[in-house]
Amino acid sequence: MLVIPFREIRRKDVSLVGGKTASLGELLSIGMPVPDGFAITAEAYRYFLRKNNIEKRIEDILHKYDLHDVKKLRIAGYKIRKLILDADFPEDLEKAIMKQFTKMKLKYVAVRSSATAEDLPTASFAGQQETYLNVDKKTLLSRVKKCFASLFTDRAISYREDKGFEHMKVALSVAVQKQIFSDASGVMFTIHPDTGHKNFIVINAAFGLGDLVVQGVVTPDEFLVFKKTCKLVEKVLGKKKVMEVRSLRGVKIIRIPKKMQEKFAITDEDAEMLAKYGKKIEKHYGNAMDIEWAKEKGKLYILQARPETVHSFARDVYEKYVLLEKGRVFLE
Repeated sequence: MLVIPFREIRRKDVSLVGGKTASLGELLSIGMPVPDGFAITAEAYRYFLRKNNIEKRIEDILHKYDLHDVKKLRIAGYKIRKLILDADFPEDLEKAIMKQFTKMKLKYVAVRSSATAEDLPTASFAGQQETYLNVDKKTLLSRVKKCFASLFTDRAISYREDKGFEHMKVALSVAVQKQIFSDASGVMFTIHPDTGHKNFIVINAAFGLGDLVVQGVVTPDEFLVFKKTCKLVEKVLGKKKVMEVRSLRGVKIIRIPKKMQEKFAITDEDAEMLAKYGKKIEKHYGNAMDIEWAKEKGKLYILQARPETVHSFARDVYEKYVLLEKGRVFLE
């Protein structure tokens, strides 16, 4: 199967569409407001490599260079990415992609990489492959090819090497999804990301598209919500001096006016509604979650959900301190 709509995908389909896209299909199935789309499957990626006769050449490059040497890693990554970018789409794969795109009846889409070893409970591959925003019909195929190539960024190769994943056993799926031109966006954790406290949901929010929050370019607003009641208990205004917005050639970064910087990116009601979504997602997955969201024209969307990997699998440890010496009592 080369392409498959989100509505037919569930989280059991990780080997076919990768962790990110499998999660999108699963979220749709429980009624979450996920922008619709389709997946170009891992089978399509392998078919692309096979039809261009580059699988063996990629393996040879990986074996030839010492991937723990930064300079040699850089050379290997560049050579592999060039092989993929210089290759052509098989005609039947190109037709399948464009047919599904036409069915969506959309002018602009987001093109998002989803690796088959991604977002596992014990390892996070987040941010290692590429995402392209504001993609139109003319640029769709080139962006898909760039996603394929991003499976071999220097960082991704190094991470797999360190974690013991076999490079050629990891494949890449691509999600083609309705583009949300966010008025605000951010991330949400259903466990406190700093302390690991399980009774709170933390929401980070900034103006515009979400990349700058994920990349740490802006300090977002922070909303602290009590999980049991989904009621806001605290909020802190962030330092949001720039935002990412749509442009003719994709996206661009612009400065935010001073008065706008002094406002919160979302309302208290938005934060509480996001918390309700987060609580439902956590319950469904049975695990604390790291969730990306966006707001466009007053409507909230869930863009991605993956297991939180820092605190969720850590054991609770309590330290007991005992005073061994005795002294004179000053106060009781």
